[in-house]
Amino acid sequence: MAFFDVVIQFVALLAIELAYFKLANRLNIIDQPNERSSHTRSTLRGGGVIFYVGALLFFIWSGFQYPWFFAGLSLITLVSFTDDFSGVPNRIRIGIHLLSVGLMFSEIGLLDETWWLVGVALVVTIGIINAYNFMDGINGITGGYSFVVLAGLGYVNTFQVAYAPNELILFTLLSLLVFNIFNFRHNARCFAGDVGSVSMAFIILFLLASLMLSTQNLIYILFLAVYGVDSVLTIVIRLWNRENIFRPHRSHLYQRMANEGGHPHILVSLYYMAVQALICIVVIWISDWSSVSQLAISFLWLGLLTCIYVGLSGRYRTEDIIQTCS
Repeated sequence: MAFFDVVIQFVALLAIELAYFKLANRLNIIDQPNERSSHTRSTLRGGGVIFYVGALLFFIWSGFQYPWFFAGLSLITLVSFTDDFSGVPNRIRIGIHLLSVGLMFSEIGLLDETWWLVGVALVVTIGIINAYNFMDGINGITGGYSFVVLAGLGYVNTFQVAYAPNELILFTLLSLLVFNIFNFRHNARCFAGDVGSVSMAFIILFLLASLMLSTQNLIYILFLAVYGVDSVLTIVIRLWNRENIFRPHRSHLYQRMANEGGHPHILVSLYYMAVQALICIVVIWISDWSSVSQLAISFLWLGLLTCIYVGLSGRYRTEDIIQTCS
């Protein structure tokens, strides 16, 4: 894609985002702070709808490539946006998630694999989508972290193995740039909302699954290592403390650092971005090593991230956890 075309797409996405802000104000799609929030000001919700718009522009530009993927993305985006606006019953939301992921699997040919592999992949994929949504709690983290992951995926696609059109990654990166203009700052003008975090997770998982199927290499799942360790260990700790893991909370490490630790949101987001960027570089470097070496390094990184999580969690304890343990 020529540079001029990239500029045109960026300007179009920027104009669409600004138009959404006017619509959100009119429809009162506002995130009000509460005791579980990490923000103190009323802020527009759903600015992450621009991620879907970026995918839509690619879909049109490419001559309607990947129709099943885009159908799944459209369904999961619609139910997530509705949830942001008025709420959706859990059974409907879960049903749409299952259908959407099934359409994604159909696009990449995963449904042709054995039933147990499809079942495991389905559970893992829906789990990651929901974890990605739960990690969207402070300014800059969804936009910044996703940009790092997509940049890594784009590098692999360009210089190592072509598993997807570069334009899909480019359009998504452009939508992230637009969103970050309004979110990656001290006083965010908008939040991604469920529509943003869920649709971004869906796009990233489509690309990751395509890459892992093309290379038959699971090492690339470490492109989500930082989010994964934070999400899994937070669930483990909440279960250990006999908390309801389905209730809203502020127990993630990034929330503790921002709330109890008093670190600026953007600084915490930059920490997460920097660590994930380093892991992506290592993954790209060792992607052609032996399976044994990759497995050893994977365990090394996961162990290191676990130690960091446990160490910082002891420093930034939330009031809920202190009360539970006392």
